[in-house]
Order: sequence, then structure tokens, then C-alpha cells
Amino acid sequence: MKKMKKIVALGLAATLTVASITGCGNKSGADANTFVIGGIGPLTGDAASYGISVKQGAEIAVKEINDAGGVKVGDKSIKLELKFEDDQAAPDKAVTAYNSLMDNGMNALLGCVTTGSCLSVVDLAKEDGILMITPSGSAADITKNDNVFRLCFTDPLQGETMAAHMITDLGYKKVAVIYKNSDEYSTGVYEAFAAKVEELGGTITTAEAFADGEDFNTQLTSIKGTDAEAIFAPIYYTDAAHIVTQAADLSITLPFFGSDGWDGILDTVTDKSTAEGATFLSPFFSGDPTAADFVAKYQEEYDATPDQFAADGYDVVYVFKAALEKAASTDSEALISSMTQISVDGLTGTGISFTAAGEPQKGAKFLTIKDGAYAAAE
Repeated sequence: MKKMKKIVALGLAATLTVASITGCGNKSGADANTFVIGGIGPLTGDAASYGISVKQGAEIAVKEINDAGGVKVGDKSIKLELKFEDDQAAPDKAVTAYNSLMDNGMNALLGCVTTGSCLSVVDLAKEDGILMITPSGSAADITKNDNVFRLCFTDPLQGETMAAHMITDLGYKKVAVIYKNSDEYSTGVYEAFAAKVEELGGTITTAEAFADGEDFNTQLTSIKGTDAEAIFAPIYYTDAAHIVTQAADLSITLPFFGSDGWDGILDTVTDKSTAEGATFLSPFFSGDPTAADFVAKYQEEYDATPDQFAADGYDVVYVFKAALEKAASTDSEALISSMTQISVDGLTGTGISFTAAGEPQKGAKFLTIKDGAYAAAE
């Protein structure tokens, strides 16, 4: 009996060994002709608009590619599969989501959507050796590892770009700032903005910080008491909606400027007129004629107009496609190596390429809110 048990044990061990070899990086058992893109972002909670948009934009890209026959990888064609997990923009939930996706066969990661979540998983992705592309995580440290790339602009670049636009292009010399000091994204953009304003000869009249759940009356009253000519608010759309509403209540008529987190404010603010004239950074404008086909598909599928995060999700899938084609392999190391050798014409830019430091090379756009709708800034 003991001899029989030993034979059975050896057979089981051999079976498990074969399974581990053939299933490496594809624990779900998906066939070899399927490449699983895992996605992580908020589908519920205060930042849900971002994650839902990224997921839906990515879904359209996956369907387009698969309907066209898939991705040509070497001498075979493979289909893409998107598996997306909700992290509620919480770092601890992002880690749980990442582990779940790895257990379910993730080959590469589209995500995370928000900065804090990205920072919580970048080292995990490095340990597992998989290609990670964030559509919208903008903290500088996100791309510290050589397997991580981003499609969006970094926090510092956003701050510097908006400072140059306000001080040099528009001629403002005195700017007030309101930012969230508990958020890496907000503080990162603010710090770079403040440094660039000083470099360009401008002045920060006051920098007002706020925390979660805080009323903005104190900060806005302080700003109202300065001689600021404009207000810069590097924050997410949920806070921006409350701030412009309270600013209107306080009869503050200064123009607002924001970072890319403002995208989505018109779906959140109660009275759209309170956001009238606000200008913010964005790599995508749904009214651009070159985006018409994508916008039509998105509206038909989701009964909504796509924002920049939807475009980000869409473009990242096409970046994965380009990397797979260039590498002629689904091997993670080959994919990571191919990232600096590709160029993608996407919704968020033409000729999008990536540096060895993981950063995108593309131009910036400015959107403004005019007559209750988004428009290209003049």
C-alpha cells in the first residue's frame, strides 16, 4: 500500500509540474491564443467616473481588435480579453484586485487608474515581471520600475504646463491655489506649479490646503481676500464641483484653472453655470473630428459621451497591441523591451511613443467649459 501511495504521489507531482509550466502567467487556464489584460480602477465610490470610463473605453478597443481578427503575434493571431476589477480608488483594495487578476491569468496590467492605487501595486508588478501601463496614474514614482509605463502626463509636467499657460500665454501674474494636501496627485501638481510660477516671474498669493470631508468656505474666503487674478485647483472633479459651487455662493468671479482631474465635472456639478469659463488640461476632446468614430461607438454602447479617461483606456489597449506586434511574442520581457520601439496614433495624441523611463511623448491640450459644455480652449 505504501508503494502504491508513493507511485500515485509521484504521478500527481509530475502532473502539477506540467501544469505549472504550461500555465505560467495564465493561471485561469485560458487558451494560448488569448492574451488577458487585467484592469484595475474605481467602478464604485467617489472616483467611479474615472474607472468606469477607462473600462468602457478599453472594452471598445478590445472589441474592435478582436472583430478585426485579433492581434498578429509572430506567425499566429491572438484574441484579447479584458478582466477589470474595482478598487474604489483605495490602495489596499488595489492590491487585492491585483492578486485576484494574477490568480485569474492576467498577462499584462492596464492600470491602475488612480495614483494611490498605482503606487500600491508597482512593486508587485515588478516582482511578477509583467508589463504595466497606467492610463491615468500621474505620480512621478509610478514609473520607477522598468516594467511600468504611463499614457498620461506626470503630476510635475501637468503643473509646469499649466503654469506656463497661465503666466506666459494668458498673462496672469498673481494666482491663488487650492489643493488637497492628503492626496499625492494634488500635492504633486501643486508643488510643480508653484515652482514654475516663481520661475516665470509670477506670484502665488495664497495656497490653501484642504482635507477629506472639509468645507471649502474658509479656503475660498481667504482667496477672496487676496489680489489674485485667477485660481488654480489641481484636484479631482468631485471636489472641483463643490468648490465652484461654493465660490459662486461667495460671489467669487475669478477664473478657475485645473489639472486633468477636472474631467467629469459637468456630470457632477448641480448648476453647470458655476463651472463656466473653467479651463483644464486634457489630452482628449470628444468634439475633435478625428475622434468621431470612437465617440459614436461609445455613445451607442453606453449612452454617454466619452471623456479623456475613456480615451486613455482605449489608447492603452492599442499600445498593448502595438507592443505585442513589435515583440512578436506574448513574453513579458519581450513586451517590456518593445515599449520604447513603438509609435501609436491614438485618441490622446498622434505618434505616441515612450521613453525608457516609462514616460509618454505627446502634446498637451486645454479644454474650457463654455455654455455648459466642454470646448477646445482658444
